[in-house]
Parts: sequence; structure tokens; C-alpha cells
Amino acid sequence: MNTPKRYTITAALPYTNGPIHIGHLAGVYVPADIYARYLRLKGKDVAYISGSDEHGVAIPMRAKKEGISPQAIIDKYHKIIKKSFEDFGISFDNYSRTSSKIHHETASAFFTKMYNDGEFIEEVSAQLYDAEANQFLADRFVVGTCPKCGFEESYGDQCENCGTSHNANDLINPKSAITGNVPTVKETKHWFLPLDRHEDFLREWILEGHKKDWKPNVYGQVKSWIDDGLRPRAVTRDLDWGIPVPLKDAKGKVLYVWFDAPIGYISATKEWAAKEGKNWEDYWKKDDTKLVHFIGKDNIVFHCIIFPAMLKAHGDYILPDNVPANEFLNLEGNKLSTSKNWAVWLHEYLEEFPNQQDVLRYTLTANAPENKDNDFTWKDFQAKNNNELVAIFGNFINRVVVLTNKYYSGLVPEPNNFTEADEDVLTAVKEFPNVIGKSIERYRFREASQELMNLARLGNKYLADEEPWKVIKLDEERVKTIMFVALQISAALAVLSKPFLPFTSTKLKGILNIIPNDNEESPSWDNVSEKDILLPAKHQINKAALLFSKIEDKTIEAQIEKLQATKIANAQEKKVTAPQKEIIDFEDFTKLDIRIGTILEAEKVAKTKKLLKLKVDVGIDIRTIVSGIAESFSPEDIIGQQVSVLVNLAPRKIRGVESNGMILMTDTPDGKLAFMEPGKEVKNGQEIS
Repeated sequence: MNTPKRYTITAALPYTNGPIHIGHLAGVYVPADIYARYLRLKGKDVAYISGSDEHGVAIPMRAKKEGISPQAIIDKYHKIIKKSFEDFGISFDNYSRTSSKIHHETASAFFTKMYNDGEFIEEVSAQLYDAEANQFLADRFVVGTCPKCGFEESYGDQCENCGTSHNANDLINPKSAITGNVPTVKETKHWFLPLDRHEDFLREWILEGHKKDWKPNVYGQVKSWIDDGLRPRAVTRDLDWGIPVPLKDAKGKVLYVWFDAPIGYISATKEWAAKEGKNWEDYWKKDDTKLVHFIGKDNIVFHCIIFPAMLKAHGDYILPDNVPANEFLNLEGNKLSTSKNWAVWLHEYLEEFPNQQDVLRYTLTANAPENKDNDFTWKDFQAKNNNELVAIFGNFINRVVVLTNKYYSGLVPEPNNFTEADEDVLTAVKEFPNVIGKSIERYRFREASQELMNLARLGNKYLADEEPWKVIKLDEERVKTIMFVALQISAALAVLSKPFLPFTSTKLKGILNIIPNDNEESPSWDNVSEKDILLPAKHQINKAALLFSKIEDKTIEAQIEKLQATKIANAQEKKVTAPQKEIIDFEDFTKLDIRIGTILEAEKVAKTKKLLKLKVDVGIDIRTIVSGIAESFSPEDIIGQQVSVLVNLAPRKIRGVESNGMILMTDTPDGKLAFMEPGKEVKNGQEIS
């Protein structure tokens, strides 16, 4: 669509079973926000929509875990998520929730129309059932081995390891997530969306119609699904949490969350339009509207196959023009995991890095997983801030503002004759809106963010080449022109940075004194390319203020240590306590001669990683003991350490050294070894009994 009249932009509805983390931001919300902010700056009619997904099995599962009601769960996390988005500058036109009355009514009406039009089929099918819990097991209540990749903790609807969607009955060795029991199979009636009926339409619409303009990762996954042959998909579930199926013979059944959740985009638009005095149907039913879904790759099938099939079957709705799904973001080399707390949570970031929203926005954009999985590291976060935002963007602005205040008391100087270098720079500035805009419109947000940084680089290079701090001593009139040009670059950065760095943009506009009054319009995107002058001569700017602050090593180390603590906690949680060994007689125990000793000498055993050669005073003698503790202790650190020694163990040669005894050890939570030592210093040779 070349000239859409309006844009409907949707961002995936986050589950309200936990807060938002950086994977959600990088995959969905930051790119969607950049796109929406850019279009608004272009003067477009935009509805940027999202909301909390408050149905589905994940909610009651979390409720059971926390010992509270599902309603308490959704209220708790909806509040956290909504506030996090607001504090982070995600500029939704409406952030709704699927527990709202308008959503229940919209989803029920959507289902009813499709049902009356004969778009569903009714089937009795076998479903896993937990007899102890006395309930059918919806997808997330079943855990088993993925039939495709062999991952042993796959859910019943999707494998988090390989991303494959499947049915709970496909799992190998399934178990109930409620009781841990092996489920039985029981028959139940459900309504299905026969996707196979829509296969020809989907093949023509996507595989032929969007071969060139959809991202390869999205197109490839959709093609694989269609080529594999589409099958009917249930739209209802046996569950007591969700939107009741609006049929007389459907007691105890709710709309399946994947059916009701995308309808949340429509109900949220209705809610917004009612507040704004707009017609919501224009944003969902008019051909001159461009619909774009921003999602992560785990939602591709739902937004590119299932939801379009629903919209097509309903008959009144437009289809998405694009679904620019991102891949996954990893954290410090490992997959992000809500259940394992392996994440950087947005609400915690906002507390620990106050007023630094744009640093995270920039890092996630510059390192976005647009075409393949990517990795977030705290060291890269620090480098992006210190080496780019501080050293390039912030440094340029600071020099311009400081010099303008120093030379001209903050008044934009009147320029004189422009040199060829001046003209080249001013011409280049006018090209940036088009260059950055094209990247955004092609959903290449990483590329767009680097073009923005290139504008700051242009400014730094211009100042470095022209050296106004030197020229001022020789030619004051020339410096007026240099500073005038530098201020035009600064103003361009204030406007063009808004989609990427909204807080910085606002702060910079305040410094440059270009925040509009009530009767003035904000500078638009196209002003930068169309206007010869963005900051006129004699315009008063304000004093300098740092846009970004350097992030120190200790701050980053604290975040890395926090993750390391999580890793240790996860390892301990997974660790299975060894079962008790077979019963022995008291006489067997009395045969063990365990005594307190002190390590006198320690050295590494050559050509080994684990072994230390120790000289230990055990009271009755001083003996050599070889112990596999080198990965937990340095030789010099354990001299004088009191230890427990099994002294009557038969001697054995280890790497050519005769060892006479065994040091008793145990494991610590971080996987290291710890000595079994007395609480107080005691005499060597003291027996342990």
C-alpha cells in the first residue's frame, strides 16, 4: 500500500503472569514504538494498540504457585506491566486488558458470527485428563518431551527450546503440571477452526503476495507450516478461567486464549476510539488502512495464519500488510526464561538505572534480533552508552551548547558566508530524514538507529575539522557561521532522535528551547529536510545539561553478579539430593578413623587441573594426601586450614604420588567445594566420632 490514510499498529499482548523483560522489549515493544513515533512525526493518523492478555492457562498456573486467585494475579501484573511501559516511554494510544467488558463482548460476538456462518466444525476428541485434579489438562498444564527436538520440559502447545507448535497429545511421556501424575485420556467436545479450508487463500495471500516484502524469517516459518498441510485447530478449551463459549451446550468451556487474545487488538481499538470520538471500524475495516502486527517469532503462526484466517472467515476485516516479527534475544549467552528468573526485568531496570530509559532503548535497538537470535550483555550495554551515546551524541551536543553560551550568551549567531564544507554539511543533514525514514519503513530499526548516530558523528567531525575554539582567536565572524551550522545539526538531532530516544529528544529540545507553546506545533520529521533553518539567528537557547552519563564498571559488575546469583539459585533448585545409602552397623562406622588435621604445604600436581598435593599434620604423623580440590582452592590460600581427614584409608598412588588418607569435602551452592572443618580450632589428631 503506497499511501495509506491511517495506520493500525498492534504490539503483542503480554501475558499477565509476570512482568516485562528485555526480550519482550527487543522483540516487540521498542520497534513498534519507534515505528509509531516516526509515523506521528510524519503527521500520520496512527492507532498504536496493545493490552494485557489475561486469559489462558498461564494465569491460573501462576495463581496456584502464588496461592492467590487468578483475578489477583492479573490485577497485580497488569498494573506492573502498564506502569513499566509508561515509565519506559512506550507510547501506546491505548493499553487495554482482555478481562474488560468490551473485550468479552467483542470476542463473544466474533465467535458467534463465525459460528452462525458455519465457520467452525464440532468434534469429540481425546484430551489428556488429570484424575486427581479432576480436570482436563489445557496445553500449559501438560509438560513432556518435545517430539521434534527431544527437550524434556516442553509445554503441551509449544516447545520453548525449538519453538515448534504441537498438541499436548503429541508429547512423549506427558505429565500433569498440576499434580505431576501421568494423565489419562478422556473424550470431550470442542469447536475447531478448519484451517485446511483456508489453505489456498493463505498460500495465495502470503506465499505469492508477500514473498518480497515480508521478512525471510517470517515468510519461511509460514511457508513451512502451509507446505506441511494445515489442520483444524481447536478454538475452545475445558477451563474455568477465560471467556465462556457463548453456546448453550458449552458449559465449563472457554474460548481458547489464542482465539480471544488477538481479538483484543480490536476491542482495545474500540475502547480507544470511543474515548477519542473516532470510528473504530475505519482502523480495521477500511482498505486505505495499513495494519501492522509487531510480535516475537513464537507468535508468527498465530498472527500470520490463524488470526488472518479468522479475519477472513469473519468477512468484514482487513488483513495485515506486514508482520515484522523479530527473533529471540538471549541474555549473557543463555535463553531468557521467566520461570528461571533469567532476565533483566523492566521494572527493576527502571529502579536501578533511573532516568536512563533511552540507554536501554538504544542498546536493544542497536542490537535487535531482527534476522537472527542475538545476545544482550551488560558489557555491551555499557559500551553502547559510554562509547556512543556519551562519546558521540552527548559529546557533540555538549560542545555546541557550551560554546554557544560561552561566545554568544546562548543566542544563535547570525551566519556569514557559507563555505563549501558548510554547504555540504547542511545538505547532508537534510538527507537524514529520508535515509532514516526508509530504514524504519522497511522495519530495519538497527540500521535506522545507526543512521541517527551517523548524524551525530557528522556533527562531531564538522566541529573537529572546523575547530571553532581555535578559529575564535583569528576570525570571530567565521566562528559565527560554524556555530550556526552546528546548531542546525543539533536541532535536527532533537527531532530525529524522538522515535529512538524520546526522553533525550525532549531534554534536548528543552536545552535548545524548541519545546512548543500551546499555540505552536512541534517540529515535524519533514521540517528537517524541508526547512533551510531549524534554529534561526538570535534564537535563545538554554544552558548545557548532560544528556547521558558514563556508566562505571562497578555498576555493570553488580548486574553481572545479580545474574550469577540467579544461575546459582537455579542450579541448587535443580540439584537432586542423593538418596540415603544402604544401612550399616555401628561397628562398620567405628572402623572409620576420622581426625582433625592442619594443611602445612600445598602444591599443584603437574599436568592436572583438579589435583593438589598436600602435607597434612594429622596429630599422629605428617602425611602426604592427594586431593581433587584445585578448581576450588589456590594452594597458597589453604595453608593453615584445619580439615577433617579419613586417616585409615588404604594408601593409593595417584599420578605417581602415594596418597595416605582422604580430605572430607562437600559442595556449596555455587558448585565449589567446602572443607568439613571444626567450628573452633582444635588440636591436630582430635578424633571425630
